[in-house]
Amino acid sequence: MKLTKRQQQVLEFIRSQQETGGMAPSLREIAARFGFRSVTAAADHVRALVQKGVLRHRGRRARSWQVVSPFAGLRSAIVDIPVYGSIPAGYSEEHKQQAEGCISVDVESLGIRPTARTFALQVRGDSMIGKHIVDGDYAVFEHGVSPKPGDVVAALIDNESTLKTYLTERGKPHLRAENPKYLKLIPAAELVIQGVMVALIRKRR
Repeated sequence: MKLTKRQQQVLEFIRSQQETGGMAPSLREIAARFGFRSVTAAADHVRALVQKGVLRHRGRRARSWQVVSPFAGLRSAIVDIPVYGSIPAGYSEEHKQQAEGCISVDVESLGIRPTARTFALQVRGDSMIGKHIVDGDYAVFEHGVSPKPGDVVAALIDNESTLKTYLTERGKPHLRAENPKYLKLIPAAELVIQGVMVALIRKRR
């Protein structure tokens, strides 16, 4: 169904608030934004958007409206990949795992089939620019996979975390940066591969 001009404006307001603040606006906020005399008027617009199939309510939580894409029926399944903090693509540093939510992605667009062992880390630093991995990217990994030479891995080297290319030399593993200003990393005692990179997600800047 075609939306009225005001309905389109309300829908775009809900969408923008979700994208910038992570939460849909309340009915009171919608009323204030458009100068409605009562919250009831805002509720009427929201109800119309739901009836027209462009907005839906997720569960019973307040402020949990979700804008429905007009292409929703054309896309494949959306999956949530957990994000466990960040990882330095530079010099390694002490490993501190922090859960920071998740990234929702279209399976077909990502090009992989995520499993319960799939996770993501945000990249910090410039040591992997030779592989077109830059600061701010989200690297997606598969845990429990044995790395092959040339794979990009999230690793603990002597108990410090880093993102590098996995290589072997005379049967011994080491890590290589893809930026000539960084030296290769040879483990003094231990090298633990936490995950092999299977995809890269870049936010529009």
